[in-house]
Amino acid sequence: MKKILLTAAAMALTSTAFAQVEIGLKVSPSISYFRTSSPSSTSFQSESSKFSFGGGVFLDYFFGENYAFNTGLFLTGKGGTFSYLENGLAVPPTPAARVSQKIAIQYLEIPLTLKLFTNEVAPATRVFFQVGGSVGFPVSTRVNGDKFYTDPYNGNAQTDASAHVFPVDAGLIGGLGLEYQLGKSTKVLTGLSYHHGLVNLDHYFERTRGFSDVTIKNSVFALDLGLKF
Repeated sequence: MKKILLTAAAMALTSTAFAQVEIGLKVSPSISYFRTSSPSSTSFQSESSKFSFGGGVFLDYFFGENYAFNTGLFLTGKGGTFSYLENGLAVPPTPAARVSQKIAIQYLEIPLTLKLFTNEVAPATRVFFQVGGSVGFPVSTRVNGDKFYTDPYNGNAQTDASAHVFPVDAGLIGGLGLEYQLGKSTKVLTGLSYHHGLVNLDHYFERTRGFSDVTIKNSVFALDLGLKF
């Protein structure tokens, strides 16, 4: 028991010795698209991706020489274009058709990840791997470029674009990159990351249109460019 306590104390002292906080800024141009699923009667399909540009502030809390907890606050863009089979009552009436819809969403996002750093692979250069998750809250939504959507297949009913998406998004994050030491406390980083949405974003088709088993989820590939102080 005494050995266990001594070992735990030594680990705690080691973590304290390495404890260090680094703050930085990051910008992330990205490509996003929707992953969709539904019954064949509505046949939701992802059609095209969307280019977005996001950024914010982040914090790396090192609890070991090569291990850091990462979080921050970011404004990120997500979205894409999907299509589905429409069998509603159009005004004027039309036969069943495939309808496309483009959705653009801006999220205020908080990542919660673990960063694993290698030793130097070149002078002042380390590779890092990042795994974890994030939670985001939509602050702006556009459907087909507008704040409001008029549905010709639902009696021209008009809805706020924000009512089309679920008010919370959460996902998994995986990434890797390089960090280069510029000076005593200044570092630059570049990397690639993938953000895999876990939440069904649909807040319109099942609730308002009565469609069944519609699933729409975010996917994002991002180029991460940052500066740490």
